[in-house]
Amino acid sequence: MFSNRITQLFGIEKPIIQAGMIWASGWRLASAVSNAGGLGVLGSGSMYPDVLREHIQKCKAATNKPFAVNVPLLYPDLDQHINIIIEEGVKIVFTSAGNPKTFTAKLKEHGITVVHVVSSSKFALKAQEAGCDAVVAEGFEAGGHNGREETTTLVLIPAVKKAVHIPVIAAGGIATGRQMLAAMVLGADGVQIGSRYVASEEASSHLNFKQAVVNSNEGDTVLTLKQLAPVRLIKNDFYKQVQEAEQRGASKEEMQQLLGRARAKKGMFEGNLQEGELEIGQVSALLDDILPAAVITENIWQEFLTALKNPLAS
Repeated sequence: MFSNRITQLFGIEKPIIQAGMIWASGWRLASAVSNAGGLGVLGSGSMYPDVLREHIQKCKAATNKPFAVNVPLLYPDLDQHINIIIEEGVKIVFTSAGNPKTFTAKLKEHGITVVHVVSSSKFALKAQEAGCDAVVAEGFEAGGHNGREETTTLVLIPAVKKAVHIPVIAAGGIATGRQMLAAMVLGADGVQIGSRYVASEEASSHLNFKQAVVNSNEGDTVLTLKQLAPVRLIKNDFYKQVQEAEQRGASKEEMQQLLGRARAKKGMFEGNLQEGELEIGQVSALLDDILPAAVITENIWQEFLTALKNPLAS
């Protein structure tokens, strides 16, 4: 039986956390990962309050193992989301894209374990000071919203590990067991994985998007929209519009108008591969199949254990 600070903190078997991604991380994916021994996470950023409650309730019905909710702090309805999480008895919350002080104290008053996603050792320290129980250190390779510092996972993990004493979860560019081992050798206590789980059968994202993910190659993603909130996207017609606007010095207001409403939903949930925002990490270039989440989790774990026994084997 494998045991470390992350498995003990969350009460899970494997230190593998499925990222709470918008338009992908619903109750089917979260419960499947939790049932496979990892930690499934609901992505509340794309959910209205009543939808979040429904997904929490369905997840509780589908698994008797721990699961979490991710709350991006840049979205609306935050107070309602937090109250629903407390009312429904969720035990673990991941916060991201904002100040960890906003809700950490309130959540911990209700016995909830709080983890915050950071992109630098400076923000990791702020999360620790805010009372967070762990941090996710997310490198530049990651999909979705990203840090402005553009620090890679290889550099970020040891820097964060040196800065804080709370457990560190590595994220960004991790999809295999060997990558998981590398992150843990650098000081991580566990890994958070997004892109690999987007390409799962249970992910609620559109099949067109999943297929685009497994078809992508090196260089097909780019970190953009730095004027607003940096985000890594697959290059498509929408990205080309963003690039053209940035090159001619478009204002922040014009960029917001270009982004518009529901651009991410159009791409990732509705499957419009040209006009939509397609958020995914660099590691998508290593993916070539869409599998059940339980198979993905077990494949990563077995590869990790094999690599742990003989890390230098090719």
